[in-house]
Amino acid sequence: MSNGLDPAKQRRMAMTAAVCVAVFVGMIGLAFAAPPLYRAFCRVTGYGGQTQVATAAPAQVSSRQVEVRFDANVAPGLPLAFEPVQRAETLHLGQSGLAFFRVRNLSSQPVTTVATFNVVPHKTGQYFQKLECFCFQDQTLAPGETREMPVVYFVDSALEADPNTEEVRSITLSYTFFRSVDDAADAAERAAANGS
Repeated sequence: MSNGLDPAKQRRMAMTAAVCVAVFVGMIGLAFAAPPLYRAFCRVTGYGGQTQVATAAPAQVSSRQVEVRFDANVAPGLPLAFEPVQRAETLHLGQSGLAFFRVRNLSSQPVTTVATFNVVPHKTGQYFQKLECFCFQDQTLAPGETREMPVVYFVDSALEADPNTEEVRSITLSYTFFRSVDDAADAAERAAANGS
């Protein structure tokens, strides 16, 4: 029994259905792959203010100077005082800089935190290189403990050759402390124990 469609039309409809299914499956795959691909893209290009990690300071230092400003933030509900020890530092492109950030646990409990960072303007992220940093490492602070943490960095002299950054005279390095995943679970357990 025939359905009334010629074989060529049936093949086109089958091909269209197969393409639609392939596109749907591909979109689902891209949805899962997007976050790690985006992070890798930001790490390589400096997009979104993602800074780079260097293993050594450059041998060449430019005559052009840039001011690096320091900013410190704490996620809501986290019992920390966090601030840069100095507000800014002016250095030559390619010259290593050293900045300290001070953090203090304001609570009567140990707190485990982790810091993230970015730079503004975002287009300078690919040129901002860190040699030493306290970011992305769990920091456990005892009750009332104060700690000074160093950041060793430089701004690559390649920034000078980029026409998109010729107006840049200052860069802000910003850190934000968040409660670590493990500490959040511990805090929830303590709250549950105190509530019972």
